[in-house]
Amino acid sequence: MDNVLLSQVFSQPEFSIFISYFSGFLAGIGTLIIGFWLSSKAERTIKLMLSRIPRLSPMLIPISGSVTRYAGMTITLVVSLGQFGIQTTSIIAVLGAAGLAIGLALQGTLSNVAAGVMLLILRPFETGDWVEVAGSSGMVKEVGLFTTKIDTFDNIFISIPNSTIWSSTITNHSKHKKRRLDIEIGVSYSSDLDVVENVMLKLAEDPRVHADPNPQFHVLSYEDSAIQVRLRIYVDYADMFSLNWDLNKRIKKIFEDNNIEIPFAQLVLHKAP
Repeated sequence: MDNVLLSQVFSQPEFSIFISYFSGFLAGIGTLIIGFWLSSKAERTIKLMLSRIPRLSPMLIPISGSVTRYAGMTITLVVSLGQFGIQTTSIIAVLGAAGLAIGLALQGTLSNVAAGVMLLILRPFETGDWVEVAGSSGMVKEVGLFTTKIDTFDNIFISIPNSTIWSSTITNHSKHKKRRLDIEIGVSYSSDLDVVENVMLKLAEDPRVHADPNPQFHVLSYEDSAIQVRLRIYVDYADMFSLNWDLNKRIKKIFEDNNIEIPFAQLVLHKAP
């Protein structure tokens, strides 16, 4: 008797419809889970593959991974809704209308995407460059789809919208591999400037200093308590900071060895008779 009742239930059209919708529901859920997982996996794979290409700009890696992930998630969503029994043509039409509405509502966000694309095309800076932009200074960590990440020299993380960067002046201190370095110091009025010049040029005899252009000595100005002089040299950007610190440390001893005085600020008072 039970078998007869079960066979009658299974043969009902409503049961067939239920099974059809339930299987579609499970298929849709499974498609969402697998599709989102594959999208994340594809993002990591794309980043790994692009990182192995030596000539490829590092800035392209994170944004290419993000585009791959979001594209995969969008396709997964459309396919999953089709599994739920919704017509995909209607979905595409709705997504188009929704995309237009969202685009109008999120103009600022989309402008960040457009600015990010322009930064990747024109490449005013690369990952690892020292830049000053939008009132911040630091090393570029990553150019993303919406923001650019910068680490300051005191290790503070800054995230700047791409549109803000695109609309501001960008100063890239790392763009040119050869940089000019100026060492300025004051010497006393009793100093022989020819001796000061020879000593300063001797200070530039360092393997990190470029021979072309030649190191130069300049007398800048006659201040109240000292004659301001400058040593101008050209170095590789990678050596600029360490060489600047080394020369400023060595200049005191080499001046002392050659009896060149570095004067203090002085104020001379004359007593009226």
